Amino acid sequence: MTKKDIFILGLDIHGKECIDIIERNGSYRLVGFVSDAPEPPVDFAGYPVLTPDEAVRCCPSAGLIPLHVWKDDRHIDRWVSLIDPSAFVASSAKIGRGCIIYPHCYIGANAELGDGVFMLSGAVVNHDCAIGGRAVLTSRATLAGGVRIGASAYLGQGCNIRQNLSVGEHAFVGMGAVVVKDVPDGATVTGNPAKPYHK
Repeated sequence: MTKKDIFILGLDIHGKECIDIIERNGSYRLVGFVSDAPEPPVDFAGYPVLTPDEAVRCCPSAGLIPLHVWKDDRHIDRWVSLIDPSAFVASSAKIGRGCIIYPHCYIGANAELGDGVFMLSGAVVNHDCAIGGRAVLTSRATLAGGVRIGASAYLGQGCNIRQNLSVGEHAFVGMGAVVVKDVPDGATVTGNPAKPYHK
């Protein structure tokens, strides 16, 4: 089987973890990393680091996998998703471009993930959920059926969202929170039951 060349967009610890997922997945060959920093390092985790323009020039057909820290959408048409083989993805689920699905995640029937969704190990998206683009679900975040998550929302480790609720765009759900009411755009909630957090 011919493997597709890919770059990882962004430099952070999750990029190193994605190397292992790429090797387990078996569909891709990692060419290098891409950084938009003014003075990027020469290499990262043993792979060359290029600027976005260099990556496009040297490998025009390579796919791109954006880490959650990557904010540039210029080449979104080349984004590809990376799914660990241990993850369960229902045949009726829809996965957007540039999603990263870590080991032991669960994506149920009719669930929909927008572009650039990032799911850490053991996150659960049950049936009929809809996840907006660039949302982050950290380890063991659990969504009951029919939940709506807005774009760029962040769900902390081990949080639970009751069925048919919505979490707004750019909202933040704290670690271990139990959400039993809708969360507005931009809000931060913590605790059990989850309540608005004020400094």
